[in-house]
Amino acid sequence: MRIAHLIMAYKNPVQLERLIRKLDHFQFDIYIHLDKKINAQAFDYMADFNRVFFIENRVICNWGGFSFVRAISNSVREILSKDENYEYINLISAQDYPIKTNDYIYNYIEKHRGLSFISYDKSSNSDWWNHAVTRYELYHFTDINIKGRYLLQGLLNRYMPKRRFPVDWVLYGSAVSSWWTITTDCARYIVNYLDNNSKLMNFMKFTWAADEFLYTSIIMNSPFRESTVNNNLRYIEWEEGKPNPRIFKVNNLESLKTSEQLFARKFDTDIDINVLDELDKYLDHI
Repeated sequence: MRIAHLIMAYKNPVQLERLIRKLDHFQFDIYIHLDKKINAQAFDYMADFNRVFFIENRVICNWGGFSFVRAISNSVREILSKDENYEYINLISAQDYPIKTNDYIYNYIEKHRGLSFISYDKSSNSDWWNHAVTRYELYHFTDINIKGRYLLQGLLNRYMPKRRFPVDWVLYGSAVSSWWTITTDCARYIVNYLDNNSKLMNFMKFTWAADEFLYTSIIMNSPFRESTVNNNLRYIEWEEGKPNPRIFKVNNLESLKTSEQLFARKFDTDIDINVLDELDKYLDHI
């Protein structure tokens, strides 16, 4: 069983290199999507690493923009086009890190072969959705680079009726739905669905943080819902009132070591490198 790890990166080549080296396993290949906004020169040397590949069809990614969904989808298409018999695609960011050994990760996925792992709340009964519904009901011009875009966005949202989702679905998503481990059959279904539904794609261009609900909604309104586990295998903590996950530090080490999840996010070596050093020591001796 071969696994493709897809890493979304935009900064800090030293931390990315560390993640790549930590995921070195004979059954793992690493694919890196670099935000097209950044100069790739500082990362180019990693292409010489064993089983490491760079996504060619790069996308400029804006925080909260649909551009991030396009970047992920383009990357998945490239992985699926390779002459490799991958059974899983594991989507992580360059600020994630494994909190289990590679053998443990591989054996866990092999034990649950055929299942996909992604976290979600159902839109009909979720506190998260009480606010998140504005992500598609309102216009969001995050990816439109024109002068006065937010003025135009505000005027449209003030005078135009609320937008209606173009597909008759129950929607699924959550603040932690962006990152997942899914079978390649499931991944192929997702990109084929997007490729064949231009109306949905045109609608989604003006949404906010669609990565937190689009992929999950496609999966959970498909035959793959029966083989999907509501657990993205990531340990994530949130600080009250903040839009981003907690950046782990060395004082969080015990929680990371005792978690049953496979990965954790997020880390920043410019803020605390010691937590990764201690994690490495721990993983190297279990």
